Amino acid sequence: MFCMSTILLHLIPASLYAGLGVVFWRSCILARAPLAKGRQCMAPRERVFLLVALVAHGVALHSAIFPGEEMRFGFGVAMSLMVWLAICFYWVETLYTRLDGLHAVVMPAGVLASTIPMLFPGEHVLANAASPAFRAHFVIAMLAYSLFTLAALHALLMSVAGRQLHNARFSRLLTNLPPLMTMEALLFRLIAIAFSLLTLTLATGVMFSESLFGQAFRVDHKTIFAAISWLLFGALLLGRNLWGWRGRIALRWTLAGFVALMLAYVGSRFVIEVVLQRIG
Repeated sequence: MFCMSTILLHLIPASLYAGLGVVFWRSCILARAPLAKGRQCMAPRERVFLLVALVAHGVALHSAIFPGEEMRFGFGVAMSLMVWLAICFYWVETLYTRLDGLHAVVMPAGVLASTIPMLFPGEHVLANAASPAFRAHFVIAMLAYSLFTLAALHALLMSVAGRQLHNARFSRLLTNLPPLMTMEALLFRLIAIAFSLLTLTLATGVMFSESLFGQAFRVDHKTIFAAISWLLFGALLLGRNLWGWRGRIALRWTLAGFVALMLAYVGSRFVIEVVLQRIG
């Protein structure tokens, strides 16, 4: 059970994300006139509020992951952490690229990510959390997961925008999106960085396995699905460089790789904690 202070820790960032979503909706979606050239939906003041929401979300996550001396990392916390890191990357990216239309996806995701640890708290305690090797592996893995999460959200939005553009119907919600070519370039930049981090994740996983279990390769569902995801994203980047893969092909490979990656840890924790209702 959560105490009132813990509930407030999660509700504060959720409220901030929701408030920013309402502001974005009123200023960019319900506005009758399109935005002037050079003007962005996310003004400097709103960017500061988003930073405050991220800090509040980070404090809530720290409280959930480290309730005492142990380190807990169940399904709800894993999802929340991945989305939080993805929004952090998104916030940084908005400093250099106009991403107005993505607010419609990011803000609701932030609300959900802030509250999901309360719905699925989880009691899974990570062993060897004090090991430097494990900490390095964990940090790199979470960075890779978060970038792939942002890439998947990006791909979904591109898919909707591309379909509406093909049908000559463009909703007001997507009016302020960057050009599809710009979005595609950003998508592959995210995937390339995330792929490098996933490669490091697998490499540090091998190192961690050697120090903990005395064997370089431990075959389990996490290793198998992570390797499948690595192969899918590697093939996508190779196809992009050699054959110019783009459009629907790129989006399908992106989503397939993301699903495989989710099954590596988050999916298994969901089955164990939510479906089977087990702690371990």
